[in-house]
Amino acid sequence: MSYLTKPKPHHPSLKKNAVGLTRRDYEGGMSTLCAGCGHDSITAAIVQAFWELDIPPHTVGKLSGIGCSSKTPAYFLKEAHGFNSVHGRMPSIATGANAANPDLTLIGVSGDGDSLSIGFGQLSHAIRRNVNLLYLLENNGVYGLTKGQFSASADVGSTSKRGEANLMKPIDPVLIALTLGATFVARSFSGDKEQLVELIEAGLTHKGFAFIDIISPCVTFNDHEGSTKSYAYTRKHQVEVVQADFVPLRHEITTEYEPGAVKEVVMHDHSVLRLHKVDANYDPTDRDRAYAMVRERQEANEVATGLLYVSTGLPDMTEQNGVVPGPLHSLPFEQLCPGSEELEKLQARFR
Repeated sequence: MSYLTKPKPHHPSLKKNAVGLTRRDYEGGMSTLCAGCGHDSITAAIVQAFWELDIPPHTVGKLSGIGCSSKTPAYFLKEAHGFNSVHGRMPSIATGANAANPDLTLIGVSGDGDSLSIGFGQLSHAIRRNVNLLYLLENNGVYGLTKGQFSASADVGSTSKRGEANLMKPIDPVLIALTLGATFVARSFSGDKEQLVELIEAGLTHKGFAFIDIISPCVTFNDHEGSTKSYAYTRKHQVEVVQADFVPLRHEITTEYEPGAVKEVVMHDHSVLRLHKVDANYDPTDRDRAYAMVRERQEANEVATGLLYVSTGLPDMTEQNGVVPGPLHSLPFEQLCPGSEELEKLQARFR
């Protein structure tokens, strides 16, 4: 994660929330991600959302898998509980944490590689179990830790750092979440903080599985062949005394636009992302309409953003399985270990 800590002094004029904490109290370590990475913008939105909701950091469990996205929990809520799992296995850890202590506010941060490839099955079952979890998918279309290969969410025709074109159709995580019955589905853009903070707050307060797919640009792997400022060109012409990579400083991409409007956002590689924010009159409780609307926007080469679907009527995993209320560590020993006679009765049910 991050070994760099932020300075502790706070300015006395910083505003405090209802639990007496400033926004800086919800921060974590210094980010080691590339300058201009969309993931850092998401971190800022997470910090803002938790602070505005007055959630005490020690009541939060933050989880991740492997990838650039999975470093994110190190950069927010330093006082929260945390677990960095193996590649693609974060949903299992989240399921166990939810079962052991339903009182924890759980947030899982993953990426398109971690969620849509090795962790695809794990994500699917967390959705169908309706685990009480906010699941953020930081979606950049590449494997950022392993030199920018295409991920399962890469669009047809998009080119890699080496200039190859992707020929395979992408997996759309929003359509997957809708198909599998997720009770809260949204999509946003890392540069639209105003919308993203609101969606994160809604996801944190939703009871059940809340899924937000966030388009988050990777600034490192946009230097295609033919550029005289590319890594390949620079290595060929420089006298290298120390083997090192230089990641150029990029500005974070931000935007603002009204509900129902379409906004064209120019990315770092000069490609254009067309964002379509759902209208204020949009009904997010109609799953079929949500699915159709996402497909309609895809046909128009647009990315639908906003709260796309929500259902509040289904029991979450702990209710479905009759899990005892409250964390297990709060139960007396007699209830946790009722004795051999009760154990025999339990085993008899499975014979």
